[in-house]
Amino acid sequence: MSEIKLVVIGGGSSYSPELVDGIIKRYTSLPVKELILVDIERGREKTEINCALSKRMFEKAGINVDVKVSLDRRAALAGADFIITQLRIGGLEAREKDEMIPLKYDLIGQETTGPGGFANALRTIPVMLEICRDIEELCPEAWLINFTNPSGIVTEAVLGHSKVKCIGLCNIALNTEQMLQKYLKVDKSRLRCVFVGLNHLSIVKNVYLDGKDILPELLTQNVGGNSLASNIPDIDFPEDFLSMLGYVPSSYLRYFYFEEQMLREEKARIEKGIGSRAAEVMNIEKKLFAIYRDQEVKIKPAELSKRGGALYSEAAISVIDSLHNNKPELHVVNTLNRGAISDLPADCVVETNCLVNREGAIPLVSGALPENFRGLAQQVNAYEQLTIKAAVTGDRGKALMALINNPLTHDAAVTRELLDELIEAHGRYLSYLGKGGKK
Repeated sequence: MSEIKLVVIGGGSSYSPELVDGIIKRYTSLPVKELILVDIERGREKTEINCALSKRMFEKAGINVDVKVSLDRRAALAGADFIITQLRIGGLEAREKDEMIPLKYDLIGQETTGPGGFANALRTIPVMLEICRDIEELCPEAWLINFTNPSGIVTEAVLGHSKVKCIGLCNIALNTEQMLQKYLKVDKSRLRCVFVGLNHLSIVKNVYLDGKDILPELLTQNVGGNSLASNIPDIDFPEDFLSMLGYVPSSYLRYFYFEEQMLREEKARIEKGIGSRAAEVMNIEKKLFAIYRDQEVKIKPAELSKRGGALYSEAAISVIDSLHNNKPELHVVNTLNRGAISDLPADCVVETNCLVNREGAIPLVSGALPENFRGLAQQVNAYEQLTIKAAVTGDRGKALMALINNPLTHDAAVTRELLDELIEAHGRYLSYLGKGGKK
């Protein structure tokens, strides 16, 4: 079995020990021999802490993996077999701006959805495409596994504007499946969930237990009505709401179905002095890295679950296992639609069940979206495609049109003012957007 060189871009992320834990669990089928944690200068200290902890984790597991830190991305990428991206352009400080600025306009402030996710995408796409240029040159056969948010938009930009082989991932689907397994008290081999939609805008439209769709009875029991994401307020759904929907919505759909209530929840956090989710994550990370520094810590700390990355390693490593070993397995990933969902463009990236093997991710045909979900999915898809065009061209006018098409903005004049403030607040990260037309 061939040895693997794995490069993690964003190696200073607090999620890195989660990834190492996944490598350890699957080492017999995925012999990673070289793990390079790549970051920029501002992330050097955290990356070095992660590197030291990773070495202790591998040593405790009795596994010989050469773990390195690199601030030279091109040197690290040369000869890579797999690349995982988990970066955040501008760090948590930029995320806090994404969350706080929209609130001034009485709009949802969230890192991947609404205006905040839009700003995040505009900062991220140009950098990801730079990374792709390096991959095309230095390791053209490598697979890029993208966890960088907003994952669906970023993955679509990569697949549409580079030659890189890329699959996007999110842990929401795995968390949903695990929730249902626990609720039903069944082994995962007996259960299959059908996911359709976009990243952070997906739904479960079927739940098969031993081949029988049991979703209707689950909905009457309000199963799936709770948020499975630690960064999303868990508001109560009306008792009969899920039955009327006819599907289990992603936690992020709360922002669209209960926008006013979610906005009140966000503002209440600020008024109570709790602060933004970004501020909360900063505090969590301070505690996590204090734990990571402890030389006696040699396993993934339990406290990492508070960071919001539950099952991250399972999602990433299981997909890499299928790709590397040509092991046909079903995974819920972000990939080109190619007609699988008939109501969305063939060239857009969807989040759905796919057969993954050495050829990549092959989406299973699911047909039309539910009638009461179709319009929202199509509008968000239009917003995403316009956002990518704005990021690729540097056209400020396209950026405005993208943001106006986001369902969580409502007035063109207010949206223009918001866009101007986001561009100014993020400084050099969004300076490529011209004043009116193309840069």
